[in-house]
Amino acid sequence: MNTLAHKVQMDLIKAINNDDLVLPTLPEVALNIRKAAENPEVNVGHLSKVIGRDTALTARMIKVVNSPLLRAINEVTNLHTAITRLGVDYSSNLAIGLVMEQIFHARSEAVEKKMRDVWRQSLEVAGICYTLCRRHTSLKPDQAALGGLVHQIGVLPILTYAEEHNELLSDPVSLNHVIESIHPLIGDKLLAVWEFPEMLLTIPGRYLDFTRQSKTIDYIDLVQIATVFIDQTRQVPCTGVELSTLPAFKKLGIEAECQSFLEELNSARGMFI
Repeated sequence: MNTLAHKVQMDLIKAINNDDLVLPTLPEVALNIRKAAENPEVNVGHLSKVIGRDTALTARMIKVVNSPLLRAINEVTNLHTAITRLGVDYSSNLAIGLVMEQIFHARSEAVEKKMRDVWRQSLEVAGICYTLCRRHTSLKPDQAALGGLVHQIGVLPILTYAEEHNELLSDPVSLNHVIESIHPLIGDKLLAVWEFPEMLLTIPGRYLDFTRQSKTIDYIDLVQIATVFIDQTRQVPCTGVELSTLPAFKKLGIEAECQSFLEELNSARGMFI
């Protein structure tokens, strides 16, 4: 690691430990959705009103319900029907995840592009996690999708920091070093601050541990499988891990070369895009 990357990493870790790092806040609509969902009396009508205040989010929710993986015979054209189709729990978690796109914005063009790339990959991972979960596990698909959407959330504060430090912004190699080194640490901290469900809290910090073993398949496993699958489709793979050798993948009991399974994952990538 070069001198600049090392210095920035030390500065950021110190800021994290002292609670001095400026962390993004959840959008207000996400907080409102969470508050509504925590009410045991909540119904489809009430949740529709809360989500419906954000027109862009409403459009995304309807689009997801009409995606090939969820589509029914009749096309859904309104939010009330979409939430009825998905259920209150699933709708609220999906909405909280999708509304996070609002914080993936930057002032500089270079950082904006990086944020777009991170968000797009998060959407692809979320789609694969959802599909894996729904078809091959007894876990909750909405939690799996949310886990996929936040697995790289720790990159955000680093990119915000870079916008304010030109020496880092103008040195992409150093910036990538810093991101790779500490985004998992920041991600775990951010999800704790946002009071995310316990089963998702450590996804950012643990999804890159490809030797990790767990007794039964969990949400970290699903994010790992999705990450490795997407990496294998790149011209220049980064993880250096084969899907067939991944402990998380072996728990599914599926052949890594199974063509129908690979096609299933590939089509799932576009579910939330």
